[in-house]
Amino acid sequence: MKKFLALFLLLAGVLSVSAKKNEIKVLQWNIWQEGTVVKGGFDAVVDEVARLQPDFVTFSEVRNYHNTRFCDRIIKALKEKYNQTYYSFKSDDTGLLSRYPISDSTTVFPLKDDHGSIYRLVSEIDGQEFAVYTAHLDYLTDAYYNVRGYHGSTWKEIPIPETVAEVLTFNDASLRDDAIRDFIAVAKEDVKMGRIVFLGGDFNEPSHLDWTRDTKDLYDHHGLIIPWTVTLELDNAGFVDAYRERYPDVLKYPGFTFPSDNPLIDTRQLTWAPKADERDRIDYIFYYPNPKLKLKDAVIFGPSKSIVRNERVEETSSDRFIEPQGVWPTDHKGVLVTFKFKNK
Repeated sequence: MKKFLALFLLLAGVLSVSAKKNEIKVLQWNIWQEGTVVKGGFDAVVDEVARLQPDFVTFSEVRNYHNTRFCDRIIKALKEKYNQTYYSFKSDDTGLLSRYPISDSTTVFPLKDDHGSIYRLVSEIDGQEFAVYTAHLDYLTDAYYNVRGYHGSTWKEIPIPETVAEVLTFNDASLRDDAIRDFIAVAKEDVKMGRIVFLGGDFNEPSHLDWTRDTKDLYDHHGLIIPWTVTLELDNAGFVDAYRERYPDVLKYPGFTFPSDNPLIDTRQLTWAPKADERDRIDYIFYYPNPKLKLKDAVIFGPSKSIVRNERVEETSSDRFIEPQGVWPTDHKGVLVTFKFKNK
């Protein structure tokens, strides 16, 4: 009897260890006003989240239409249609989903006059706390539009800036840097507490890692090498751009997330860049290095085509895509990052 009990306990121990979480998936996805721009867009968001089953989702362009909270509706639909359980605490300009109960939640940078927002939740997996942040940064002052010769809010043509200083002067007028500094201050406290930190978001700003000497004459960069400030701030603070860490070669793996082709939209109706090639990576997942965490994979989620001068262009890069199964609800492509997780 004692031998049987010992064997039972040994097997139970093995099973409990094998049942532990060994991978963490994070999805960043700008859903273009809840997907309402596209017929069937809301249902498509539900279907794709259910298919990918990320542990955490950071949504951008949440609008809380129909006098109800978007994340609450998503959670209800995931439960009713797929019997998948997610948790959330707030949706505003941004939204968060977690597959694990939420122990803490914070407004890091509140939405004001559409100048961006950042929210945070804390969940626990196998005894390890995770602090997950979602961001949709200021889109009213977008200097990367100016480089292409048009204004990002009025869509009117403007003179193309000739110097990096001109671009950064305009860029400084946004609140993106303010928001990201607030994130860094709060996130560093999470790091001190031993939490694993993720930040997903549509930054509405390219990366300083992408506008380099190698790309200065591509994608209407007009010869400019620009140290875009949000990603530079994060880099200097020790946060890691997961996609660019996985694929450091910016020419072979540009990783464009905007503007995404959408076969249900007439490109002539799109207000942005009818004359410009503004392919950029503006949707990101950052994390703070932790010995329990190791980057495993990163893929672009969405159509492999982009919109270039009102044309649907098939990307010829080596980027890997998870193509949508049905309706694509947005003008962005998402980013799905997988981490190995080992909690001793």
